[in-house]
Amino acid sequence: MQLHSKADLKQASGPELMRLVAQGEQAAFEVLMRKHNQLLYRTARSMVRDDAEAEDIVQEAYLLAYRNASTFRGEASLSTWLTRIVINEATGRLRKQQRRADIIQLVPGADLAEGVEEEAMDEALRAFPEAPDEAVLRAEARRLIEARIDKLPGRLRTVFVLRAVEDMPVQEVASVLNVPEATVRSHFFRARGLLREALARDFDNASASAFSFDGERCDRIVAGVLARL
Repeated sequence: MQLHSKADLKQASGPELMRLVAQGEQAAFEVLMRKHNQLLYRTARSMVRDDAEAEDIVQEAYLLAYRNASTFRGEASLSTWLTRIVINEATGRLRKQQRRADIIQLVPGADLAEGVEEEAMDEALRAFPEAPDEAVLRAEARRLIEARIDKLPGRLRTVFVLRAVEDMPVQEVASVLNVPEATVRSHFFRARGLLREALARDFDNASASAFSFDGERCDRIVAGVLARL
């Protein structure tokens, strides 16, 4: 097995990295994980709305990708292939949660109607503190963005995170979610409409940093996966 330097690995294409991973080169897998961690974490987080659960989903997805590295044919981009694995893992967990919820019969009326969601956003806007410092204002806006994104309906939430936060092209979002491009566009515009009134001027500046992915979380996911190989 030929070892490669980190510098070489960082310049490698997705198929090249997967070929090395299939050969058992863990250094290539670490580079792959650090390159895709943010996208995959944000995707999982958009679906399950829980930081720890999202991290666990990403780790499980990486382990599945590692075990099946030899099956990657490059028919889709590596990021698309990995995102599909994350979505499948998250979807499976959500289904299990739903089955458990059906069994214990949660209190009815827990789901908010759209009108109630919009009213809640209006209340959040009225409660928004006036901060003279622009950096403080942006930090508060980001907190509100994350809270409001969590309140979006499931599929709208995932589409919004992939499109607005990760800046993923419509075609790729449609591919990973297995829906028509027109559906992606309509979901995205609907999600933006639900958020626009509450977030107003701070939307563009704050959305790029929503659900920030810090070095500690990145290191934790990589270390967790490598320890289980």
